[in-house]
Amino acid sequence: MRSTDFSLTPAPGQAGAMFVGATRYSGLRAIITLGPGYVRMVREMRRMKGYVWHKVYWRFPFTLGTIAFFADRDELLKFARGKAHHELMCWLTDEGKGRATGGWIRIYTADAAGYTNGVWRAEDGVLSHVDTFEPLSTELSAGRAPRPVRHVRHAKRRVRRGTEPRVMSGATPAERCPAHQDGRP
Repeated sequence: MRSTDFSLTPAPGQAGAMFVGATRYSGLRAIITLGPGYVRMVREMRRMKGYVWHKVYWRFPFTLGTIAFFADRDELLKFARGKAHHELMCWLTDEGKGRATGGWIRIYTADAAGYTNGVWRAEDGVLSHVDTFEPLSTELSAGRAPRPVRHVRHAKRRVRRGTEPRVMSGATPAERCPAHQDGRP
């Protein structure tokens, strides 16, 4: 369900900016040599006021990437200006040692509104779906109304499996989701 309150979501859901990037190293030796500088950089990043969460990913054969979340874009850019990050980037690129063969970075900022559900929904804890899709840019420019969500029926699948719909906490399907007045779950 649409929301602007992400206070109950996991840490990445509360971030305002996301960094995604990767470096392709020249070989295993470069990755091993990277270790101490990388540890210093991560330590500095985690101590920053705006740091939220990060994850490292790997792609064959020698690419390491990072996905990092920060409170906002300015906090992310403060990290990029930090001493440990600067030293690591110089180590990768300026010394002409061929430690890396390429790299890329993208920075994304979060919209104020998004979607939350169930235990992560701060407003009311409801686990439900939206009744209309978010309009596409072409729909907005044409002045069209938001498109309604088509509710998926699972009755055919249940018949094939031979199971009955589960009723949660004694509520009927129509009580759980008023849009389902015909009794479908």
